[in-house]
Amino acid sequence: MRTLPFLTGAVATALTTMLAAAPELAAQYPTTPPAAMPIQPAQFPPFVEATLPNGLRLLVVTNRKQPVLSLTLSIPAGSVHEPATRVGLSEMMAGLLTKGAGSRSADQIAAAIEGVGGTINAFPGSEYITVNASVLAADRQLAFDLLADVVMRPTFPANEVELLRKQTLSSLALAKSQPSSIASRFFAKGLYGEHPYGRSADETSVGTITREELVAFHGQRVRPGQALLVIAGAIDAAEARTMTESAFGAWSGATLTAAAPRPAPQRTKSEILLVHRPGSVQANLVVGNTTWQPTDTRSYALTLANQVLGGAADARLFSILREEKGWTYGAYSSVARRKQLGNFSATAEVRNAVADSALVELLAQMRKMGTTPVPTAEFEQQKQALVGQFPLTIETADAVASQVANARLLGLPTDYVQTYRQRLAAVTPAQAQAAARAAIRADAAYIVVVGDATVLLPKFTAIAPVTIVDVEGKTLAPADLEVKTGGLALDLTRLVPAADSFAILVQGNEFGFQTTALARDGDGWVYRERTQIASFVQQQSEVRFGGDLSLRGVQQSGRIQGQEVKLSVTVANGKASGEGVTPGAQGMTPVKYADVALTAGVLDENLASVAMPLFAWGAKAKHTFAVFASSTGTVQSRTLEVTGEGTVTLRSGGDPIPAYQVQLSGGQAPSTFWIERAAPHRLLKFGPAAQPLEFVRVK
Repeated sequence: MRTLPFLTGAVATALTTMLAAAPELAAQYPTTPPAAMPIQPAQFPPFVEATLPNGLRLLVVTNRKQPVLSLTLSIPAGSVHEPATRVGLSEMMAGLLTKGAGSRSADQIAAAIEGVGGTINAFPGSEYITVNASVLAADRQLAFDLLADVVMRPTFPANEVELLRKQTLSSLALAKSQPSSIASRFFAKGLYGEHPYGRSADETSVGTITREELVAFHGQRVRPGQALLVIAGAIDAAEARTMTESAFGAWSGATLTAAAPRPAPQRTKSEILLVHRPGSVQANLVVGNTTWQPTDTRSYALTLANQVLGGAADARLFSILREEKGWTYGAYSSVARRKQLGNFSATAEVRNAVADSALVELLAQMRKMGTTPVPTAEFEQQKQALVGQFPLTIETADAVASQVANARLLGLPTDYVQTYRQRLAAVTPAQAQAAARAAIRADAAYIVVVGDATVLLPKFTAIAPVTIVDVEGKTLAPADLEVKTGGLALDLTRLVPAADSFAILVQGNEFGFQTTALARDGDGWVYRERTQIASFVQQQSEVRFGGDLSLRGVQQSGRIQGQEVKLSVTVANGKASGEGVTPGAQGMTPVKYADVALTAGVLDENLASVAMPLFAWGAKAKHTFAVFASSTGTVQSRTLEVTGEGTVTLRSGGDPIPAYQVQLSGGQAPSTFWIERAAPHRLLKFGPAAQPLEFVRVK
């Protein structure tokens, strides 16, 4: 019997007795999980399908457990149907459907639906646009009326068109600052080529779409033929059909037949597209291939193969790249079923230092899925997880309707949802391996890497051929990655002591302030800045520099969303060393570097507002120069370019001041500055190009 010398008395006696009995107690419990029970048929509420005389398909799922009703109308007017030169047309049209229809304005539509506690929204997609209205069952008539109005009788008010255009352009700018969005855009383009699935809206197309084009596209594409209306909830099929015929019976027009799209490119070897994002300390990896149409029966086996590889937090990619290697916060894979051609993709966001190792391991795991049978225990575990989760996806009438509607829109068999679990459960390891070999093609994969190419390029050239582009898609040569340094044509006579203040506006509402002060500091200068944005951001900065703008030191402190931010940079013999904690892609990130060479002409990133008035400005001015990103310890390239002219009214009022609009690019997020056209070119307004945040000069 074991003894417990460190315990005495009754406690020791009790624990000793329990330990002695442990083998007998353990024998009473099983050491392996029980075998899976036979799969029981999933219980579906009844659903009825019909086609109206005008071609509108109707699907009704009756369920009176709750007094709610959902109407979802899918119309074949998605982005694949828009002209190649008008990418974004379908998305803008969908966004405007609820912004004025019938006799109601946007505000009146919102007031009507919100007045009964309901919702109405329109969603863009590649094949279809979808409009959904959800209400209490007692308000069913309003739901039908509003849905019919926004689909059949939108008014496309000119002011709403322009408002949506501005919002869309802002979203596009924001997407260009987010590594995951950049990676997705380039991955789609490389995977599908000139096929519509590879297109992405840009500023040129969105900026020139007219109201007349929106109206014409609606008239051509928003028709009942091939459209599907799904009604789910507390209503019977007969009443649903009667109300549908009343609301949509006058809707007419056959759906136009779309021209056959160009086929997606077929790859025979792996290739890497390296998207240069200067200063990124992490790399976003996306790897994949095109697969097949949704009706391909191998899809069940591919679903299971993907689940084993990266479909869950206990799958191989997550377990190896995160748990075993510690290279990433998460690594996953997925299979997209699309009406014309699906795709497989695997993703991970990793530190620069291990980016190549992570990609090699990811490709190895993809390759292994097609070459090595999955062990039975692992395969059955993932299969049972998928099969067991399926009933949770059809617990409500709305969920059943969504599943059945998706199957109909993809052209899947009529019994697809009812037999899904049985077909998935019948997949064998050999079938999953064969599907993986056909779809998860590691040796012919398209690979997108978004990160700092100056760091990453040497790491990837040994893996596959590499093409380098900037975030706009412009091809770069390795020599283009070199940051050009040297003397800058700055008018240093404009460097004078000054104190300024800016109001910080979010969507036009004042949320904080920024004060700046520039003063002499011995034979050099000191720039101090204080920023306060509500309770979210409090930061103080102090930058010391020489008369030629050469950096001497940086001190920053503060808090962002309650988390401490600090940075200390010292410069000795032309080399910078820094340490602190700064915001990063995964939250607050420790920073530490030493002996970063700062050659002549390199400006500290914190001196943008100080240096701005010192450049030579004109209607076509463009300046490219080197900056020291003290928050990461890297030397990067930046470009200031005049992109327009206008006026700015100071926060304190007064006459509008003629100004140049200047775009700052080359960093992780573009910014827009407005500087006074007349010397001394004071900074009047600035802010991130992708967010409704502005710093406006007070006086």
